[in-house]
Amino acid sequence: MKIAVFSAKRYDREFLDAANAGAHTLRYLAPHLDAETASLAAGFDAVCVFVNDTLDASVLETIAAFGVKLVALRCAGFNNVDTAAAARLGIGVVRVPAYSPYAVAEHAVALILALNRKLHRAYNRVREGNFSLEGLLGFDLHGRTVGVIGTGRIGAVFAGIMCGFGCEVLCYDPTHSPLPAGAKYVTLEEIYERSDIISLHCPLTPKNHHLISAGVLAGMKDGVMIINTSRGALLDTRAVIESLKSGKVGALGLDVYEEEGDLFFEDLSDKIIPDDIFSRLLTFPNVIITGHQAFFTREALKNIAATTIGNIAEWEKTRACKNAVK
Repeated sequence: MKIAVFSAKRYDREFLDAANAGAHTLRYLAPHLDAETASLAAGFDAVCVFVNDTLDASVLETIAAFGVKLVALRCAGFNNVDTAAAARLGIGVVRVPAYSPYAVAEHAVALILALNRKLHRAYNRVREGNFSLEGLLGFDLHGRTVGVIGTGRIGAVFAGIMCGFGCEVLCYDPTHSPLPAGAKYVTLEEIYERSDIISLHCPLTPKNHHLISAGVLAGMKDGVMIINTSRGALLDTRAVIESLKSGKVGALGLDVYEEEGDLFFEDLSDKIIPDDIFSRLLTFPNVIITGHQAFFTREALKNIAATTIGNIAEWEKTRACKNAVK
């Protein structure tokens, strides 16, 4: 098959080429797939895309007219794909449901530790010869209450790590998958009311868009720490900013952002960022933002590439795939 790989970076080429081993023709394209770049899919049987590519009905109609029959997502989430339009157009959609739950879960823990012990501030101080401890006071994680929203593979691994710290771990998920020893399921309301730290590990759906809203924030503990390594739009960013200003939210760790599509995965260091909301977040000393790097480990990239190529091969042979998006 001839496959157009959009949003391609050097590391994508490295791992996909190794997994492909010459089986398919891969053409690497730097731009995101969207309405303006959809014409680049002409002449290809499939497109391989990532989290910030846009596959709405109009884009899917364009690439279908070029003969594209498969969308291969090299990620778990598929909220950027109009799956109903894809089905109507006869385009298959496959994804990578799991690559390394440890990568994302461990990154969430890293954000907690960095925020709690003010590592980002301490690092900069020491480099400037300032060894004062004022303003760097943290707290013991042992004995704290941690809320986990979403207990799929990543959420379950995260819950297990936090149990290892000696935390009380409260979990919520509509599907009660098995939990590590020490964690228990409760209601969302109990998580909001009792948690010192809340970490989001759920997919983005129309139902949970802005799951963390102004009303929900009002019911949380004063000084709560919120971590989001899942999907940006789970948080109402404007409401979170107001809660940071009031002190209701004591710390915020983000690896995702609602409007990250024009920001993340690019070097914008010589440009002015026009997103005022994002720029406002960067002014808070108790906020750490990473650019959607939680997945970014060697093990995860190897698994993503292997599953993506495997999905394409399976679909090519049978026009079906165990990792198909329904």
